[in-house]
Amino acid sequence: MINYSHVFKQLNENPKFEKWLKILPQQLEDGLSTKRYGDLLDWYQAYQSLPDVKASSVELKPAVKIGQRKDVSDSDFKKITQAFEQLIPWRKGPYHLFDELFVDTEWRSDWKWERLLSHITPLKNRTILDVGCGNGYHCLRMSAEGAKYVVGIDPSPRFIVQYYMLKHFMPDVNADVMPLGIEALPENLESFDSTFCMGVFYHRRSPMDHLRELKATLRPGGELILETLVIDGELGECLVPEGRYAQMGNVWFLPSVPTLMSWLTKCGFDNVRCVDINQTTTQEQRATSWMRYQSLPDFLDPNDTNKTIEGHPAPKRAIFIASKRQ
Repeated sequence: MINYSHVFKQLNENPKFEKWLKILPQQLEDGLSTKRYGDLLDWYQAYQSLPDVKASSVELKPAVKIGQRKDVSDSDFKKITQAFEQLIPWRKGPYHLFDELFVDTEWRSDWKWERLLSHITPLKNRTILDVGCGNGYHCLRMSAEGAKYVVGIDPSPRFIVQYYMLKHFMPDVNADVMPLGIEALPENLESFDSTFCMGVFYHRRSPMDHLRELKATLRPGGELILETLVIDGELGECLVPEGRYAQMGNVWFLPSVPTLMSWLTKCGFDNVRCVDINQTTTQEQRATSWMRYQSLPDFLDPNDTNKTIEGHPAPKRAIFIASKRQ
């Protein structure tokens, strides 16, 4: 139901992507299988219900704003609102559509972007991979910085459909997202100038293997931007929660900053640095009318917000930048 012809056109321009292009059609079919994902047909129906409206303006920074209210009739605005509501929950954002539709997502993803933007190599004319991109919010921000092409991957079909609902109104944006995990990429692809991995690392059971997977996506000298949960501590210290962490069951490794910097060096990265450490607040991550489930306020100790409900250190996130060793 999603037209990926733009992806193939873009990837065909770079011979390094040749081996991926051979397997990509089947990967896309598997990743968006209506037999595998029972709700996908309903999400497609919402996507297909969007009216053919041309947005008179598109802004991707400092906020994502699509169109003006005068661009749509009352009837079409209602259809758009209903379609977007059918894809709740919306986790990454926020998005402003046609002046009056504000998709107030669980995360203020724009805050994270502002924390990292001044530290990275400028994205102009770079080919970029965003691993675990969610609904593609950061892909849009990367595109706004002049990227040559942005590829986002995330295994959740809901997020993929959310992105293309947004892109329906801004078809010229040079970024696409695909229903894949990093393990779907060919080994030693070595094709991206920058690879972003934000909010994924602590979900991986083997941190060293994941760092090596990320390195394999980059050309020699390419830049990794890694954002993940960390703990305070010295070199060698790492929290491995035996049970849940902030009510998440799939959290494996929360290293100290010096520990993760050491891991990056060991896995073949140079110029490793930590450029930001930030304790997540309940203003940055919270439940909204667009994400109606429990969120960070429910996951913290009600008597001590510096601890999770399980007694672990409260979520603290760090941003690391490193270059693939040449």
